[in-house]
Amino acid sequence: MTDATTAVLADITTERAAQDAIFGEQNLPDGTDGYRYRSLADTARLACDAAFDKGRGTFRHVFLEEVYEAMAESDPVRLRAELVQAVAVGVKWIEAIDRRSANG
Repeated sequence: MTDATTAVLADITTERAAQDAIFGEQNLPDGTDGYRYRSLADTARLACDAAFDKGRGTFRHVFLEEVYEAMAESDPVRLRAELVQAVAVGVKWIEAIDRRSANG
């Protein structure tokens, strides 16, 4: 793991602690639904593929694809895997922002 990843994960840990301090432990329903979000996931995937095919792919494309794939999942094991992928893309995006800030 890079120092950049460690720093971002430390920020996320701090944010999670703040959330717990404000809201306490939360055990909400997932709110996901394969039927309702599947078309959004398919649209996001097609938009992501098209953008990268044209050399215009962005973190937004990848992140939204992962988020909508998670929202389309009703199986808890697959939902967890999709959420891990979405959060990992988010961490990678934050690292890129930090690099730009350091180089700007």
